Amino acid sequence: MRLSVIARGTSCPTESGYSARQNGFRRLHRPALLCLLFLLYTCAAWAQKTPLQQVLEQMDRTAANFHTTQANFVWTQYTKIVDDTDIQKGTVFFRRSGNQVEMAADIADPQPSKYVLFTDSKIQVYQTKIDQVTEYNAGKDRAAFESFLVLGFGGSGQDMLKSFDVTYSGTEKVDGIDTAKLSLVPKAEKIRNTFDHIWLWIDPARGVSLRQQLFAPGGDYRLATYSDIRLNEKIPESTFKLKTTGKTKFLSPKG
Repeated sequence: MRLSVIARGTSCPTESGYSARQNGFRRLHRPALLCLLFLLYTCAAWAQKTPLQQVLEQMDRTAANFHTTQANFVWTQYTKIVDDTDIQKGTVFFRRSGNQVEMAADIADPQPSKYVLFTDSKIQVYQTKIDQVTEYNAGKDRAAFESFLVLGFGGSGQDMLKSFDVTYSGTEKVDGIDTAKLSLVPKAEKIRNTFDHIWLWIDPARGVSLRQQLFAPGGDYRLATYSDIRLNEKIPESTFKLKTTGKTKFLSPKG
């Protein structure tokens, strides 16, 4: 009986409207109630984010912690005018060096092998069989070149929005992973003259690209598929240096 009286006492109205016990209960739980409302608001705000926003934010988080990436690749180059497909396989490496991203690609198949290096605004292609390096200076086009280079590998979602109009095209499985497929259109006309649109397949859990397809205005395209992706593992310094000989010939085409 005593317990029931106490229970009734906490809910019975008084002349001031509520008992002192009930007012104390309300004052005690007001901070907890505010925290609960804040959490509900935060969850609701997250639920209202579009799939594109969620993917871009994951890319932002990945970019903020990016140091290196290593992956196996299959690069497919299709040339429409001759209906020809060229396939290259190997391993690609990326690393952040200051405010820049460097890339090295060991193309093992087909033989003879090639090694491609992008550092210091310079693209170098080393043909090992003939012991020759062909150099191209990216120069003022470095920023444009790097915007393609870091798509899905170290580039943030916000930086991507600065260079491309981005739309979300749903989900699609790549190697058993439900990827987010993004459609990109370059904002700069000069870049659109090279690739007028791009598809990216992003792993939403890691914020990295598993597949890329770049389309040229004339119908050519470049398809890149990546596997065994390793983030932020140590890569030897020698990876970003050409293993030339004392007899290596260097060429620098103009134009």
